[in-house]
Amino acid sequence: MKTTLEILKYHVRSAAKDDEPFLFEMLFQSLFIEEGQEPYSREVLSKPNIARYVKDWGRTGDLGFIAEMTDSDEKLGATWCRLAHGEDRGFAYLDDKTPELGIAILPEYRGKGIGTKLLENLLTAAEEKYPAICLSVSPNNPAIRLYEKFGFETVDLRNQYPVMRLIFD
Repeated sequence: MKTTLEILKYHVRSAAKDDEPFLFEMLFQSLFIEEGQEPYSREVLSKPNIARYVKDWGRTGDLGFIAEMTDSDEKLGATWCRLAHGEDRGFAYLDDKTPELGIAILPEYRGKGIGTKLLENLLTAAEEKYPAICLSVSPNNPAIRLYEKFGFETVDLRNQYPVMRLIFD
């Protein structure tokens, strides 16, 4: 039996202000759905506690990367981080100097190493700007293994959800 190995030709670039609609799509894709749970309605993106992660993208401190096909402008996934202050504080907020990370890959492109490549780019860039980076993740989300591989450690549990942090040396 013959199998064909599909090699994706893509590149990673910095997220720009006009990538905000795609970042909102990635924010939606990043919402982990537990087994047996109803999928979220897209209306969830209009809730301030969700929208805060990408709304008005491009403000001071925002840092992100987009993976897209090399031979077209088809976007595959994104990773981003944002500092939060005051009412903008997200679920994984630790302090005013530690940005919160988001990452998602379109379902048809998951498991192909794109998330790893995006995370490498983001962490390299973030290390030059921040002392650490944090995230929250469902305890049942398999992505937790990717975060641990990169050195993230659980520093808190909030409603049973691990809050993980990577301190840059």
